[in-house]
Amino acid sequence: MGGAQKHRTEDERRGGAGAGSSKPPPGGFDGPASLTSQSPSGHGRTSAMHPSGDPARDPVEKPKVTDINRRLDLPGMAYNLDHMYFIRLSISYWAHSHRLKMEIQHFRHFNRETNETQYDMPTVLMARPQPGNTSGKEVTIEVNSFNVLQFPTKTVFQYDIQVGSGKEKRGLIKKIWNSAAVKAKLFTPGSGWIFDGNKIAWSLNQLPNETTIQVDLDAEAQITPRSGRENKHRVTVRKTNAVNLAAIEGYLRGQMTFDTSVLEAINFLDHLMRQTPSEHYTQIKRSFFARGEQRYNLGKGIEAFKGVYQSIRACQGGRLGVNVDVANGTFWTESVMTVTACNLTNSGNPNELSNDCKKVLKDRANPNLGFEETPTFKQLRRLRKVGFYARHRGAEEKHKTWIIDRFLNESAREYIFTVKLRNTDEKQQVTIEQYFKRRYNITLEYPLLPLVQTTKKGVVFPMECCVIAENQRYPFKLDEFQTSNMIKFAVSRPKDRLAAINHGLGMLKWSEDPMLQEYGLKINGNYTQTKARVLNAPQIQFGGSTHNPGISGRWDLKGKKFLTGNVMPLKSWGVAVFNTNKRVSLDKPQLDNFIREFVKVYQGHGGVVQNKIPTMIVAPPDPAQAVETLFNATGNQHNMRPQMLVFMVADKAAFHYARLKKSADCRYGVPSQVMQIQQVQKINAQYMSNVCMKFNAKLGGTTCRVVHKSPTGHFKVPSLIIGADVSHASPGAEQPSMAAMTMTMDKFGGRYAAACETNGFRVEIITTTNVENMVMPLLIHWVKAVGGGTLPQHIYYFRDGVSEGQYQHVLQQEVRDMRNVFKRWNPKWEPKFIVVVASKRHHIRFFPKTGSPAADKNSNPVPGTLVEKDITHPFEYDFYLNSHSAIQGTARPVHYHVLQDEAKLPPNEFQNMIYEQCYQYMRSTTPVSLHPAVYYAHLASNRARSHENIPASSGPRTGPPAKPAKSAEKSATSLEKPPTESVPLLPIENSTNLRVGMWYI
Repeated sequence: MGGAQKHRTEDERRGGAGAGSSKPPPGGFDGPASLTSQSPSGHGRTSAMHPSGDPARDPVEKPKVTDINRRLDLPGMAYNLDHMYFIRLSISYWAHSHRLKMEIQHFRHFNRETNETQYDMPTVLMARPQPGNTSGKEVTIEVNSFNVLQFPTKTVFQYDIQVGSGKEKRGLIKKIWNSAAVKAKLFTPGSGWIFDGNKIAWSLNQLPNETTIQVDLDAEAQITPRSGRENKHRVTVRKTNAVNLAAIEGYLRGQMTFDTSVLEAINFLDHLMRQTPSEHYTQIKRSFFARGEQRYNLGKGIEAFKGVYQSIRACQGGRLGVNVDVANGTFWTESVMTVTACNLTNSGNPNELSNDCKKVLKDRANPNLGFEETPTFKQLRRLRKVGFYARHRGAEEKHKTWIIDRFLNESAREYIFTVKLRNTDEKQQVTIEQYFKRRYNITLEYPLLPLVQTTKKGVVFPMECCVIAENQRYPFKLDEFQTSNMIKFAVSRPKDRLAAINHGLGMLKWSEDPMLQEYGLKINGNYTQTKARVLNAPQIQFGGSTHNPGISGRWDLKGKKFLTGNVMPLKSWGVAVFNTNKRVSLDKPQLDNFIREFVKVYQGHGGVVQNKIPTMIVAPPDPAQAVETLFNATGNQHNMRPQMLVFMVADKAAFHYARLKKSADCRYGVPSQVMQIQQVQKINAQYMSNVCMKFNAKLGGTTCRVVHKSPTGHFKVPSLIIGADVSHASPGAEQPSMAAMTMTMDKFGGRYAAACETNGFRVEIITTTNVENMVMPLLIHWVKAVGGGTLPQHIYYFRDGVSEGQYQHVLQQEVRDMRNVFKRWNPKWEPKFIVVVASKRHHIRFFPKTGSPAADKNSNPVPGTLVEKDITHPFEYDFYLNSHSAIQGTARPVHYHVLQDEAKLPPNEFQNMIYEQCYQYMRSTTPVSLHPAVYYAHLASNRARSHENIPASSGPRTGPPAKPAKSAEKSATSLEKPPTESVPLLPIENSTNLRVGMWYI
């Protein structure tokens, strides 16, 4: 055996531990990126989750029809069955054509209004209006989509594959599927077997309803089985379905709706395209990574390298297309586990790691409470399920991979097990350290490190004898340093990205793929050319002047005044300096000089400053105490409630920043601005102008707006824009999801208020209670301050972060809940809704020809590039819009999918409105890539993380998950059911109407 095997009692075993898009220019440090995870999202109360409610599902719930298609690029209506279930599914076969007909008799779902079960059919989303946009000028560009020239129309038979009891691990399943016995029984010429690696297989051959195959892996490997442990397995193949691939053609021609048969057919093609690459490369969903590719060290035992992504899609024009793009993956570095563990825990060396992993008393004053694991030891849990190979037998055994189950809080010097002496029946108890010395003549260098428990019962290894295997995905959120390195690695100009895509095409080799050939799937290797439009760039209105950025997509603030300055003259404000870092500190002359210049710059932009000398203090180290001290000192000195608190910090510590914002927002209800001392010392005019944009917005001002004939912009009737997003914590973290909703607070869509609330755990759809509690207070303020007592006639709802499978949920839950809020205000009020989902989570890129009118100097598309054809949905209303100028890398357009348009807006009017409002983003001197309503929701949800109702003593809420130790009754590796309820956020203190201001920007 490679490791030591220990025989322990049940109680002893339980004692172990459980197992490239452009950005606005920087303007002050007002929120570290590390505060939250991926996507984004003021305040209401949380809702009680309804039993029928969304994604907090029991993991053992029976799979739904649509579960097999979670990662497919399909139209939204393909997923309308989700959150519903069949009462009866009638399947009949037409014997002559073998065409599968699936007649859905009933669907049922829970109506949260009436508390009753109702039945309905899926709703078809809005059709594409004709003609499309005719404004601007037409250009030709290439996109990284490749047309399918021919696809199969045969009938393919689907099978359920069960290996053994059905609980076998993926590695063993793959080995058994590739065994000689299975191949001899199933893999006949022309059978075309495709296997998803787990439970589902497809073939052109029709087998009997059930086929059983016996596999003896030891016999095939010609090795003698161990005594009493046969390596025999039973494979059961059951026919479950007949997939009619001709359904795709019927759908693309508009002869049938997107029913289950179409969904199953495209799902099959997706797996068909994965089959051959998965046999040669490391597969992560639809991305493939080749061994031996150039690797980039991200730090702390993590590396990145490039691969290729491919996805088959139904496209406009009655065709299928394959989207191919670069995939950037993060992986564990192949290294000795002691090195990886030290990197992961920020330990200087293995001896330091040993000390930091020792158990500590829960309470030194009361030793009877026992011991607990240290934070350092808990960080090792990130290595759970990572594979490694052993190197203690004189050679690296790469052919044999072990999987980490957990780390034991015992060292090789402490861990005792029973071993049988050679040539005798005598048994002896030895430690791991002694065993390795006797058996392998190895003196362990670090015998006090925690031991590695593998998934094989009783097999443990010392860390220093383990090497992390290559090409294993790192699934956790990168820290700030790693993220910075990842951006440097991933960002590539269009020319370099094209080269990487072409390299990926060489990996895929469609023309040589035997499975594609067998089924008759042919793909054009040339990039798709499409007719795009470049929309006209708007003019920007500042205070007393206008500016036309043209196609450059950028401008500066030099000599320009803000459209509107602060609402009230700035009189009561204070500055606190954290001189906690000896290397980065600010003295009084430097501070005085910066304040003097900052006031001068702000006044130059139109800010009204009545008191040019704020209250200035040296902040106490504790953030909460610093806010209290500055608030009181400022108010007492100026005999007025503070209007703005400024904090100058030495670093980007996320936890420190969050505590400052939490106290300022929730305790005192005062706007705050955080700046970095290193930037303050430079007294850079551009930096100060960028800070002034945020400063002015928080004080009620507006940076700029688009020039329009009407003072209400594109709005011909009173209109309201609402943006929404839900952000989720990084994988494994125990933070709740955060819902954010923004609402315009002027007539032209410049200023937005925001409300936030926790939204359960990993729940994407905003709950009814949250919608009510966030929308109503903002609506009341809008009617009073903007509408002049009148109600809006049009509601624009921009939603970010939802997948195509949740489009119907947005309409049937979130939009319905908003309608109910409006009806409570006035039962006769029925505004027209325009509902749009905005997404950047896609792989479509535009590649205009270098030197053409559609390309900028870096060969990126110019701002305003719009694509409505060839790569969009076959029938529904969607489009891709590149509204920004990419500062670095390759521009990523935003995919807008219009779910509903009751106002029947012409595409010229609606699409140009979206584009032009991207120029009104408050803290940028470029148009942004995403509609501001959604962008602000993203910012607000990130900022609201600091409002979580938890004590500061709980420590930072980001980083690796630190779950509590499991009880003795539970296995150390068992999975606990995730929580569904979340604690509401602390409310924003609203004495000065901070909730309806831009507190989050």
